[in-house]
Amino acid sequence: MSSDPAGRRVVLWRHGQTAWNLERRFQGTTDIALTAEGVAQARRAAVVLARLRPDAIISSDLCRTADTAAELAAVTGLEVSHDEALRETYAGVWQGLTHEEILEKYGEQYAAWKRGEPVRRGGGELETEVADRAAPAVEQALARLPENGTLIVVSHGGTIRTTIGRMIGLAPGSWEALGGLANCSWSVLGEHERGWRLLEHNAGSLPEPVIGDDT
Repeated sequence: MSSDPAGRRVVLWRHGQTAWNLERRFQGTTDIALTAEGVAQARRAAVVLARLRPDAIISSDLCRTADTAAELAAVTGLEVSHDEALRETYAGVWQGLTHEEILEKYGEQYAAWKRGEPVRRGGGELETEVADRAAPAVEQALARLPENGTLIVVSHGGTIRTTIGRMIGLAPGSWEALGGLANCSWSVLGEHERGWRLLEHNAGSLPEPVIGDDT
């Protein structure tokens, strides 16, 4: 799918690769730096995203997102506004554990989460609580945009999923239907008469015009 030229646009961009991504460790709010490849991913993606001529950049204040956002700022000349409301889900004792360790120690909790049940993973935040803090931060930044402006939001996979779910009106139990984002990939929301619409998901290239019955 692709973007519509009318209305405001939000690009939700996941940070570049980290060592914990490679080790399949749950990062959450732990402040983990980008790898050299993560920096290179951010640099390549920034060149592409700059072609959208964004009007503003907001970012989680964790270093993996802040450093990703800095690559786009260097290309566009825009300043980055950092906001802790855009941080990844706090997941308590899950943080730092590998995927296999989580399944071994907290398998029932993990299964309930995957079924769409409200779960405080590791004693941390509910997904709805993440949306409660992240979506308003995005909406506040959007309110400062010019008409038909473009906002780049640099955040984390889980936070992006919950923000998209909240903004397009999906029931929380179905947010998991939105697949994950690869490192330095992004999703695009476009503003329409009936609200926000998901135009691109887990993309790594610029949107193409929609030509067909759904135009």
